[in-house]
Amino acid sequence: MRAIRITLILAVVLGALFVAADRIAVYFAEDQAAEKIRSSQNLSGTPEVSIKGFPFLTQIASSTLDEVEVKLDGGITAGAGDRSIRVSGFDATLKSVKIDSSFSSAVADRASGTAHITYADLTKAAADPGVTIAYGGRDEAGKSQVKVTGKTTVAGQPVERSVLSTVSVEGGDTVKVRADEVPAQGIPGLEQAIREKIDFNRKISGLPKGITVDKVTTTPEGVDITLGGTRVNLAG
Repeated sequence: MRAIRITLILAVVLGALFVAADRIAVYFAEDQAAEKIRSSQNLSGTPEVSIKGFPFLTQIASSTLDEVEVKLDGGITAGAGDRSIRVSGFDATLKSVKIDSSFSSAVADRASGTAHITYADLTKAAADPGVTIAYGGRDEAGKSQVKVTGKTTVAGQPVERSVLSTVSVEGGDTVKVRADEVPAQGIPGLEQAIREKIDFNRKISGLPKGITVDKVTTTPEGVDITLGGTRVNLAG
């Protein structure tokens, strides 16, 4: 009985030591991964990385992490041609992440997530500094809309129009804003002049390689982005 009791105590102690070592290893790995993602993606802030699954050490041994969550509460200034769009609230879940021992390489088989663009940041990304963008609700078909106000000059006269525009995704990496209708009131050239101010595409190119923009939805607080992707490169 005494031998059995000693064996059980040793098993418990060794188990506790293994769990402690496993948790220390995962905390260290999360810090390393966060710093690597920050530097490789040129982020202004350091993301929060959470490696799921237990035990972690067996995942490291197989060079594959079951699930990794990456969050960045600040913002990502995503390249957009001659302008940029600040994407905030980035939150992604990555599945089956292949890594090496130093986290110098990390590629996820698939990813899903969300991000957010405020109307203030969307306004800054517009084609003209005189354009403002606000919430526009949805049309009868459920399409996401924004209210876009722009100013121009036609025949020497200043003209201002506010229109409802549809926000959509094009090519998996581009946010597209198009006015549904521009009231021209019979003024020649007015619709074209207004559209040149308020219609625009902005390519989002600052997200991790392999992440795609699947859908955008307007809300009173801004534009919510649904993300997806395969073969997502986090640290290459």
